[in-house]
Amino acid sequence: MANLMRGSQQLFRRQPDETFQSLGEILAKCRDDAERSTDRWRPPKGMKPVVHEGRLELDLGDGNESFALNDWSFTQLCGLAKVSKDTLNRLSAETAGRVISETLPGGNKPAQLFTRDDQIRSIHGHSYSRLHDSDLVSMLMEFAVDFSPPQAGCTGGTGLYRGEQDLFCFMIDPTGWVEVGGEAFAPGFYAWNSEVGRRSVGIQSFWFQAVCANHIVWDAIDVTEFTRKHVGDVAGVLPEIRRVVEALVKKRDERRDSFAAVVRHAMETTLGDDAEEVVKLLSGRGITRQLAKRALEMAAGQGRFTIFSVVDALTKIAGEVKNAGDRAEMDQRASGLFALAKVPTPPWEELEVARAGKR
Repeated sequence: MANLMRGSQQLFRRQPDETFQSLGEILAKCRDDAERSTDRWRPPKGMKPVVHEGRLELDLGDGNESFALNDWSFTQLCGLAKVSKDTLNRLSAETAGRVISETLPGGNKPAQLFTRDDQIRSIHGHSYSRLHDSDLVSMLMEFAVDFSPPQAGCTGGTGLYRGEQDLFCFMIDPTGWVEVGGEAFAPGFYAWNSEVGRRSVGIQSFWFQAVCANHIVWDAIDVTEFTRKHVGDVAGVLPEIRRVVEALVKKRDERRDSFAAVVRHAMETTLGDDAEEVVKLLSGRGITRQLAKRALEMAAGQGRFTIFSVVDALTKIAGEVKNAGDRAEMDQRASGLFALAKVPTPPWEELEVARAGKR
C-alpha cells in the first residue's frame, strides 16, 4: 500500500482565492475565463515590449493597446527569448524591454498568445493544443456524480483548486466504502489540467483507507494514472479520463455488491447449533472464552448464532475498549469471521469455470 502526497502538496501551496467549495463553483469560474479569453497568433518579431506605468507590457503590433503580463506569461516570454527570468527581474522595466526586443526570435512562425481582457495569460509555440479547464470539470460533474471533495484540510483547503496556472481536483466517494482483503477502502481520484501549459492533463485513481487533515491519502491500493501532454488532439484525452472514472465506479459497485452478498450470507449462516460449539469455534480463532460467551449472550437476542450477529456483538464490545491497539485487534478478529460466510458460486460462473477447464 502507498501513501499519496499530491493532495497534501496542493493544500499547502494554494492561496485562499484559488480554493473552491464545489465543482459547480469551480466550473463557473472556468467558463467565465474561457468565454472572456482569446487566442491570438503573432510572429515574435512583431511583438514589441513597452513600459506602461513602470511595468513591462507587450504590444502585439496590431494597433491595439498593450497587454499586461502575469508571472506565468512573463516566464514563458523569457523562455521564448531564451533569457533568464531572474536576470530580467533585476533590471529596470525599460532595460528588460530592450533585452527582450533584441533576443526574441525572428522568422514568420507564429506564437500562440492566450489573452483575457488586457492581460496575456500564456504564450506558446505553434504545436501547443489547449484543453479548457471547463471541459474537464464538466465531464467530472457528469460521470463522477457520487464523488465530492474530502473534509477541509488544516489550512482550510478543500481539495478543489484553480489559479492562473492550473486546475486540481481531489475527489472521494464518502459512501463508497467496501471490503477489500478484510479491510475497508473507499475510491477516490486526483484530476488536473492547465489551459496555459503549466502542466499536463491527467487523472490518478485509487482506493484508500484514510485522508488526514494534511490531505495525505493513506494506505492506497489499485493506484492507476493516465496523463497526456497538450499536443495534437488533446481533447481526445477526455474520453480516456472518463473511462478511468467509469472503471473506478464500476469496480466500486462490483466490490460493494460482492461485500453485500457476503453480509447477506453471513446473516443466514449459523456458527453452530449450540453455544458451547460456537465458543469452541471462536476460541480457535483467537477470541477468549470469556469474550466469546459475552458476545453470544448479546447475539442470543437475535434468535440464533449467525455469523453476522456474533460479529456485530464482538464489534460493539470492541467499541468499549479504550486502548486503540487492542480495539483494532478485536475488530480485525471479529471481521475475520466473515471469511466463514462462503458465498455460493452462481450456476453461470460454475459453467464458465467448467468451460475454461476444457480449453
